[in-house]
Order: sequence, then structure tokens, then C-alpha cells
Amino acid sequence: MDSELSEFLEAAKEAAWLGGEILLEKLGTAAVREKGYADFVTEADLACQEAIVARLSDRFPAHRFLSEEGALAVRPQSVSHVWILDPLDGTTNYVHQIPFFSVSLALEIDGELAVGVILDPSLGELFWAAAGGGAFLNGRPIRASNCQALSDALVSIGLPARISRESVEIAVMTASAERCQSLRRTGSAALNLAYLAAGRHDLAWAFTTKPWDVAAGTILLREAGGVISAPDGSPLNLQQERVPYVAAASPELQTAFLNLIQPLLSRAAISGIADENG
Repeated sequence: MDSELSEFLEAAKEAAWLGGEILLEKLGTAAVREKGYADFVTEADLACQEAIVARLSDRFPAHRFLSEEGALAVRPQSVSHVWILDPLDGTTNYVHQIPFFSVSLALEIDGELAVGVILDPSLGELFWAAAGGGAFLNGRPIRASNCQALSDALVSIGLPARISRESVEIAVMTASAERCQSLRRTGSAALNLAYLAAGRHDLAWAFTTKPWDVAAGTILLREAGGVISAPDGSPLNLQQERVPYVAAASPELQTAFLNLIQPLLSRAAISGIADENG
């Protein structure tokens, strides 16, 4: 890893820990408002975003940000270095004091992911990766499980807060339950991908995610040997406003799951109403 990339990675780790401290300090006390149906924002989201942006801006004044809250939710144009931040992924869990939420932070350089970190402040687990440098959890190398059969796969699923019974999510969830080992709905898209990279889960999918939900997890998973794509098998496009994905521990498992769900995708529209944060 070159010195510049190493500097970016260390800055990302420090910023994530800073954000995690804020989230833990405000847990159970932060005021909450609802942006949409079951789509919450808290004082903690905003304080965490502000602190991380300020820390990174001081260190890298030419860098710009794409983040979930406020004016930063619009992708900046004509800049080489863009930090993609979800200051609190799993807000609904956080509001209910369920200790499964995260800080997710990635750096994109000229449109390519260079660095990604995901912090679970409740467990003190920091997942990180840099392009070409492998993936790590608290300093220990991690690898995806290499599970290849649907019947052996533990699947983490991402559902919006409200969906219709005819939605593609219900169809894909049913197919997953019928063909795979077991399902988990955690409420944090970033941690779903981190767990996949660490070999804890074998498959993951969500259809209403945004760039800040998946950017850090994407580079983490790739560096851990896993694969991720759009649900139709095309390359993931983080330039889009919505970034639906299917991810797997191995190419064989990815292919099997994509083949399973293609008929379902052709019959139903992706119908998420709220982001995958609860």
C-alpha cells in the first residue's frame, strides 16, 4: 500500500472511531424526528456526520463528501476525491437501543473505491480495507466464507420499512427462505456486508440501498474475496441515487442466487418505500 493510501485509511479509521464515540454517548438520549414512514434521523446522525466531515475536511481540504443527511446527500461533481459516509447505518435499531448499528465510510478516487471502514461501536469492531491491501477486522485479516451452495448459505436480507405483498422483496425473501439455510434481517446494510466479508454470513441482498449504505462494504467484501453486483448481475453502480445489490461469498454462490431470482425480478417491480435502515 502506498503512503498516500495508507494516510487515507488511517484518517478514515480515526474518523470512524470519532463518530462511534458520539453515537455511544448519545444512545438513548438523542432527539428523534421522522423523515418519512419509519425513516428516522436523530441528533446523533447529525452530530456524527458533522464531526467526521469536519475532521476529514481539516486534514484533506480539497476532498468533498456524499453523505446521508442534508445538503451532503447530493453527489459532488468534478472532484477527484469523494468521501461516502453513512454516519449512522441502522438508525431504527439505534432509536430502539438495539446495539446493531454502524458508521460506514469510504473514499472514492476518480470514481474508484480506494478505502472503506465500517465500525460497530457497540462491539468495538472496526472492519477496514484498502484497494489491493486485503480486508481486516481489528487488525486481523478476514476472508469471505467461500460457501458455494445455496443450501449452506446464511443470508442477510434488506427490507424497506413498508412493502406490499406483491413486491419483489417478498418474492426474493420467500425464495431465499425456501432454498437457503437461514435468513437474517439485521437493520444495518453496512454491517451485513461487513459480516459477509468476515465469513459470518454467506449471502446478502437489498434493493433500496443508497451509495452510502454500500460503498465501504463493497470494497471490504471485494478485498475479502467476495463478489457484489446489481440484482441483474451487472456491475454495481455507485453513481446512481439508489444502489440495489446482491453479494455473495463466492462467484459460484453469486451465480446460483442470481439465477434463482432473475424470474422474480422480471415479474415484479422493486418497491422500496423507505431506505434500508430499519
